[in-house]
Amino acid sequence: MGDTQMRYLVSGGAGFIGSNLVRQLCKDGHKVLIVDNLITGRYSNIVDLAVNSRVEFIEHDIVESFEPGHIDGVYHLASIGSVYQYLKNPIEAMRVDSLGTENMLELARRKECRLFLASSSKIYGISEVHPQKEDYWGYVNPIGMRSVYDESKRYAEAVTMAYRRKYGVDVGIARIFNTFGPYMVPGDGRVIPNFITQGLTGEPFTIYGDGSQTRSFCYVDDTIRALIKLMESGYEGPINIGNPEEFSIKDLADIISDLVGVSKIYEYLALPDDDPPKRKPDISLVKSLLGWKPEIPLKEGLERTIRWFRKELQ
Repeated sequence: MGDTQMRYLVSGGAGFIGSNLVRQLCKDGHKVLIVDNLITGRYSNIVDLAVNSRVEFIEHDIVESFEPGHIDGVYHLASIGSVYQYLKNPIEAMRVDSLGTENMLELARRKECRLFLASSSKIYGISEVHPQKEDYWGYVNPIGMRSVYDESKRYAEAVTMAYRRKYGVDVGIARIFNTFGPYMVPGDGRVIPNFITQGLTGEPFTIYGDGSQTRSFCYVDDTIRALIKLMESGYEGPINIGNPEEFSIKDLADIISDLVGVSKIYEYLALPDDDPPKRKPDISLVKSLLGWKPEIPLKEGLERTIRWFRKELQ
C-alpha cells in the first residue's frame, strides 16, 4: 500500500494530529481529502497545503453524511480531544465520536476501503493496572464530566468492531496516548501547550493537584509513523500508541521552564474530577506487530515544539 499513490480521507485533518498526518501522507506521494468543521481544528494549520494539488479541503461536519468521491482509505481523527473544548462542547464531542464514527464507517463500507479509528488512552479511565495494556477494559465514570469524551471513544471502538463483525469492514483501532508537537493550539487546556504558552508569555505554570500525577508524552512525528504503519498493516487492533517514558507533571513543568528559560513559578490549583493519577502505555504489542517504537526523546520534541510556539505566538 505504501508504494502506490492512494487517495485518503482524513477527518479532522485541520486539527493537531490530523494536519501533521496530512503533511506526511503528502510527502509519501498520496492524495488527501481533508474534512473538518473547524470547531477545534484550524484552517491556519493547513493553509500552506492549499497550494498542493494533491490536497483538497471540505469544511463539513461529519455527523452529516456526504459524498467524497473515490477514496482508498479513511483516517478518522475527527474528535474534540481537549478537556477545555469537550467540557465547553459536550454534545458536539459525543456526536462526532458516535454519529460521526458511524458515518465514516458507512463510507468505508460503501467504498470498500480500510478505516483507521483514532481512539484514545482515555478509554482506560482511572486505570487499576499500570502500565495500561490493550486487554484491560478500563475503569470509567459513565456520568462524570469527562464521560462525554471517555465514553464516546469507547462507543466509537464498539461500533467500529460491530461494523467489522457484521459487514466485514476492514478497520484498525489505535489508542493514542498523550501526543505533542507543532500545530497544537496554544493554551488549549492540554498540559504541554499550556506550560509552553505560560512560559513564553511570562505567566505562572498552572499545576493541578500537587503535580505528582504522571503522564507519558510522544512526539507527533513518532505517533504519525505508527498511525501509517497500522493503516498499512491490516491489523484491526486495538493497539496502544505512545511513549512509555513516564514523567510527573511537576517534572514536566521543570523541564519546560528550563528549556524556555524562565523562573520556576508555579500556581497550584485543585485537581479536576476523575483525573487519572498515572497513565503510561504498554507498547509491547505495537513493537512486536508493527516494529514501531518512539525515537524522539522528550526534550528534543519539546525543543522543536517550543520553537514552533514562539513563531505562533508572535
